[in-house]
Amino acid sequence: MRDLRVIGVIPARYSSTRLPGKPLEDINGKSMILRVVEQAERSKMINEVIVATDDKRIFDHLKYFGKTAVMTDPEIRTGTDRCYEAVKDLKADIIVNIQGDEPLLDPETIDSLISVLTNSTEAVCSTPIKKITAEQDIDNSNIVKAVFDKNMYALYFSRSRIPYNRNYTGNYYKHIGIYAYRSDFLKTFIGLESTMLEKCESLEQLRMLENCYKIKCVEVFKDSTGVDTPEDLNKVRKIISERENR
Repeated sequence: MRDLRVIGVIPARYSSTRLPGKPLEDINGKSMILRVVEQAERSKMINEVIVATDDKRIFDHLKYFGKTAVMTDPEIRTGTDRCYEAVKDLKADIIVNIQGDEPLLDPETIDSLISVLTNSTEAVCSTPIKKITAEQDIDNSNIVKAVFDKNMYALYFSRSRIPYNRNYTGNYYKHIGIYAYRSDFLKTFIGLESTMLEKCESLEQLRMLENCYKIKCVEVFKDSTGVDTPEDLNKVRKIISERENR
């Protein structure tokens, strides 16, 4: 079988309601976006990493460090749309959409997504989930929960507690917002209209499920902390500082 061509794309907007300019926030001597790029580059299965940004400050910053960045329209609606805009004229088999605010992302997670998607005959997309270990996270609406069938295909994602715990004694799983797409499906996906459940939960992956596409969930065991607030930023700084000082 011929080698797969895999491109990792990191959408990075400068504006953020809770943390403006967060891609360029310093985390122990490196910007957050640079740390995300470096983690993605450690993947064994990605051939190229591209940052898709709407801001020349981010573009120039990455160019200074020799990283690949492309400018995209500031009016683009979502990170997935920005991802597609960056690769629409490139040849690839799989596109990995990597969140620009995940500086703790484990490269092995990326490789697991690519491997599982490559070996699936039904899925158009794969995405990671991790068992929730802190009870307070189950009802935290900023932590998306996932439920899946016996073959690890997603049934639903929600900001609410799912399943409801009337008689439930099993585990809860958080969704980590990284996606590996078959490249031909990515074009299809961004052309689909937003759906009712997607708008209700503000979760664009529900657009896939509502249109009867299969998402393969991949259980991972290393967590990734997204940075949405100054508190998140300080938490990540502390974690990285502890790792680098070992």
